[in-house]
Amino acid sequence: MSMIQEFKDFAMRGNVIDLAVGVVIGAAFGKIVSSLVADIITPVIGVLVGGVDFSDLAVTLVAAQGDKAAVVIGYGKFIQTIFDFTIIAFAIFMFVKLINRMHKKKAEEPAAPPAPSAEETLLTEIRDLLKQQRNS
Repeated sequence: MSMIQEFKDFAMRGNVIDLAVGVVIGAAFGKIVSSLVADIITPVIGVLVGGVDFSDLAVTLVAAQGDKAAVVIGYGKFIQTIFDFTIIAFAIFMFVKLINRMHKKKAEEPAAPPAPSAEETLLTEIRDLLKQQRNS
């Protein structure tokens, strides 16, 4: 089997395609959540804590000199990333919880009882005949 054929077999498996779709949707979802955090949640939190913009928070280690840029620790961007992660994790948690609830409801639906086996049918007939003989 050639390497190209092996790769084709691998790439066309259902799991690989499902994973690719999941990655694309996850990337788009990440952008939506990042926008939610940056454009809606962070400004509100900034107003609540006195107008602080987290993304601009930094500590300057070495000031800029001539052509050399300043050396800074941008801890505000780190805080922003933590907010992004927390909101994404919570959104995924809620989505998984919803999916689990839907699966649970599907599992709770009573299944039709299985048809009685031939032995059970025969025993039921014998029982019914014995009841008829006692009542007669």
